[in-house]
Amino acid sequence: MPDEVLIVEDDPELRETLAEILTDEGCRFSIAADGLEAIRYLKGGSRPSVILLDLSMPVVNGWEFRLHQKRTPEIADIPIVLITAGVYDRDELAFLEPADMLHKPIDLDRLLATIRKYCGGAEKETLPVPGNGS
Repeated sequence: MPDEVLIVEDDPELRETLAEILTDEGCRFSIAADGLEAIRYLKGGSRPSVILLDLSMPVVNGWEFRLHQKRTPEIADIPIVLITAGVYDRDELAFLEPADMLHKPIDLDRLLATIRKYCGGAEKETLPVPGNGS
């Protein structure tokens, strides 16, 4: 199965930009507007290669999502790349155990390098997340 990236981001403009970049890189992807949508998606049996996770979102934020993910053995080991505009030190983020972190505004070269670590240039396909209107 081709690599898949799950984008968990509440900003529609950034979601669209990330989707375009992933499409250009040949990655399959799914989109969730908040942590609750992402949890529901993963409970459906999907297993992305990596999750791009915003920390500040309504409903279920990135911190809460990651706590849930770490407590769920079936999805606990999916790597997380944090996306944040916040300024955090290593100690504040240590329990999240991110594979990587991207600061907003996102540096395109760093984003591409990060995506390429997890996405092997698979077929271009968008996978809708149930319930988000995609």
